[in-house]
Amino acid sequence: MNYRKARPVPPVTLDDVRGAQKMLTGVARVTAMEGSRHLTHLVGAPVHFKCENLQRTGSFKLRGAYVRIAGLLPEERAAGVVAASAGNHAQGVALASTLLGVRSTVFMPKGAPLPKISATREYGAEVRLHGQVVDETLAAAQEYAAETGAVFIHPFDHPDVIAGQGTVGLEILDQCPEVRTVVLGIGGGGLAAGVAIAVKALRPDVRIIGVQAAGAAAYPPSLAAGRPVSVDNPVTMADGMKVGRPGDVPFAIVEELVDEVRTVSEDELSAALLLCLERAKLVVEPAGASPVAALLSDPGSFEGPVVALLSGGNVDPVLLQRVLRHGMAAQGRYLAVRLRLTDRPGALATLLGVLSVVDANVLDVSHVRTDPRLGLAEAEVELHLETKGPEHCAEVGRALREAGYTVID
Repeated sequence: MNYRKARPVPPVTLDDVRGAQKMLTGVARVTAMEGSRHLTHLVGAPVHFKCENLQRTGSFKLRGAYVRIAGLLPEERAAGVVAASAGNHAQGVALASTLLGVRSTVFMPKGAPLPKISATREYGAEVRLHGQVVDETLAAAQEYAAETGAVFIHPFDHPDVIAGQGTVGLEILDQCPEVRTVVLGIGGGGLAAGVAIAVKALRPDVRIIGVQAAGAAAYPPSLAAGRPVSVDNPVTMADGMKVGRPGDVPFAIVEELVDEVRTVSEDELSAALLLCLERAKLVVEPAGASPVAALLSDPGSFEGPVVALLSGGNVDPVLLQRVLRHGMAAQGRYLAVRLRLTDRPGALATLLGVLSVVDANVLDVSHVRTDPRLGLAEAEVELHLETKGPEHCAEVGRALREAGYTVID
């Protein structure tokens, strides 16, 4: 839906973004722009990836964090900075602070992935683990700021942060001057606001489309209400956009300049992440894959050339394993089936022979022999299979039934 309506001049200008770009010279990488043949064929127009997953610290967050901290007064720098984050913002603040010679303390949830905690420490921050969810971590960081005088570095709700993120938009126009549509993920809104300011100031004809995870989509109801509203208990695998309420500063900019906000499902995010790995050979976190999910869900609705902004690549290996399996299942390439058979010697070998004939790759097998639902000579077997798509899944099911097996699920 299109929620745009007249708003006052935003608190961040093109000159601010250009100033941030100069400040980031030699600090942030000008990340690559890569074409996607698969999506180009699907959309019917050129599709390019803006690879912020290859940025220093693995995401665009370094840009805004550096500009914000670099703009502090000497006495503020002396007091140090503090931030709260489960991952990308934590690493951006840690590295930016170290580069600028500022002491940093980063609060992270106790359940944050170990690789992200380790990386934040290696970039130079003191890491304090507090709370089980980000809201608790945020409260602890703000309390620390009040007690110590350290400057709290918000992940998205500050003009300097937005100006820093907007430098991605300048790079997009430089690398793909013929662009007609920019698709990017939205969490709190800092990236979307910054990119929209840069792109719309120079190319007002370019459409900006934001994407949110359906289970954590605070922007659609906020835009409909004309003010930021909260979404209770946002749930999504995409930690980078798991934000319950838009920021006040970016919201006003998004409302004015972003043409449309769409939502994608968890299945669509999984399939998009899988596509990035298999076709583009790019490691992308679920939030970073959200523009690809939007392109896959409705490819005919985008005017090309299209730039899909891959915002980050900091995905926990444990989550990656789960997401890949989920993505394969969503594409019909992974099948879990439970069936009943006679519990006798050679029964499992016979079953595996049936699966071999239809070329299904067995990943895992588990047995249940003791259950009130089973007869004395019966057993249940759960099989996890790698398949070639929905048609192959149906073929496997038919083969099992024709062989006389009772397929329960």
